[in-house]
Amino acid sequence: MDSDAEAPPRGNTPEFSVSEISTAIKRTLEGEFARVRVRGEITELKAYPSGHIYLALKDEGAKIRAIIWRFAVPRLSLKPENGVEVIATGKVSAYGERSDYQLIIDRLDYAGEGALLARIDALRKKLAAEGLFDDGRKKEIPRLPQVIGVITSEKGAVIQDIRTTVARRFPRPILLWPVPVQGQGAAEQIAAAIEGFSRLPAHFPKPDVLIVARGGGSLEDLMAFNDEAVLRAVAACPIPLISAVGHETDTTLIDFVSDRRAPTPTAAAELAVPSRSELLAALAQTAARLLQSGQAATDRARLRLSRVEARMPDLPGLVGAARQRLDDRGERLALAPRAYLAARRRQLDTLAPRLLHPRETLAAHRHALGLAETRAAAALRRLLDRRQNALHRLPDPAARIESRLREARLHLAGLAARLEGASYQGVLARGFALVRHVDGRPVTTAAAIAEGDRLHLTLQDGNRMVTADTFPDTPETAAPAVKKPRRPAAPKKPGQGSLL
Repeated sequence: MDSDAEAPPRGNTPEFSVSEISTAIKRTLEGEFARVRVRGEITELKAYPSGHIYLALKDEGAKIRAIIWRFAVPRLSLKPENGVEVIATGKVSAYGERSDYQLIIDRLDYAGEGALLARIDALRKKLAAEGLFDDGRKKEIPRLPQVIGVITSEKGAVIQDIRTTVARRFPRPILLWPVPVQGQGAAEQIAAAIEGFSRLPAHFPKPDVLIVARGGGSLEDLMAFNDEAVLRAVAACPIPLISAVGHETDTTLIDFVSDRRAPTPTAAAELAVPSRSELLAALAQTAARLLQSGQAATDRARLRLSRVEARMPDLPGLVGAARQRLDDRGERLALAPRAYLAARRRQLDTLAPRLLHPRETLAAHRHALGLAETRAAAALRRLLDRRQNALHRLPDPAARIESRLREARLHLAGLAARLEGASYQGVLARGFALVRHVDGRPVTTAAAIAEGDRLHLTLQDGNRMVTADTFPDTPETAAPAVKKPRRPAAPKKPGQGSLL
């Protein structure tokens, strides 16, 4: 009784362990929310090396953690990015070790066409601003390609339509690069296929035109052809590219970047190769037109020839007339010398009576020559008289020369006297001497001479070398001797000296 009284009271609430309650909650969540679709904005996205992707979905009032297992990532129709509003499909589960509940995602879709169209429009504006949609950068599709490259799924009906159309219109080799056309990773593989065709080796048959094709589908299914990587690969592709994505009413951004846009894959094949029957018909029509044009040119030439022929003169008649004229000229030419001589003879006979005899002509010339000699002699005498009178009027030149010589002698005598007075030789003749140092410098003061200096004296009749000695001076006139350093003797200069 005492032990029962001491035991704690028991209630009706069941007792669970932590693992039991966690497992119960997980079972309840998975049973209650077996398959759900959650709309929210992706945040806290993180991809682990294991391949799993962890993220969270949030709205204005709450946030839920989510996880995408590695096996589900390739099946996603879009690439998860932070800030993108999506609709996630999966189941709700719990993680007991942290007491967290989370959403296990196996599918992601954009949250309505409005969000998709907004992303597409933003990318369209960005690429348009970069000039990727300009018509000036689009390349011409070749008239008849040798090889056609196709980028599409190998299992769909698209490749069969393209093959059938090419074989029907103009059979050409087709190189298929199989790629997935929707889902996770499809955009990367399409871009890689476009770049791969551009980098084919030289020995491999390189396509002359590319076709990127896909059948119809929803906007989400065609998102791989709105991917920026695909669009930039198309813009950088050196091979002309035709896009044929979806049906005629479907429009993707690859249609703006590609060189040509086809509404369907069949239409893309028709754009890639011409119709052989149409080419044959056009060739036959061109041949007929060429034949007709050549026939018309021949007819026109024949007509012009006929008209020219009608306007041409009668050549045999012209030749006959020319021959007749030649015969007439030949006959006249044979008679012409005799007729010419006869005419000249008659002309001489007419002029002969009027001609003077040569003796009369010579007499007339002799008379004219005599008159000319008489006139020339008279003119010469008159000229000599005028020159002689002019000579008599000229003064005596010898007298003028003698007078000018006297004046010159007087002037020269005056200059000689002035020169004699200015010469230092006259001064030396009066008893003076020219004193110079041995280096040629003139001595003008006694203070400039030191005892023992060698001096050079110039007298009237020659030169002497002397040595200076002391000379007693009065105290008033005595001056201290200043001994200057001797300078090296300068070479003597020829010519007249100077007192300075």
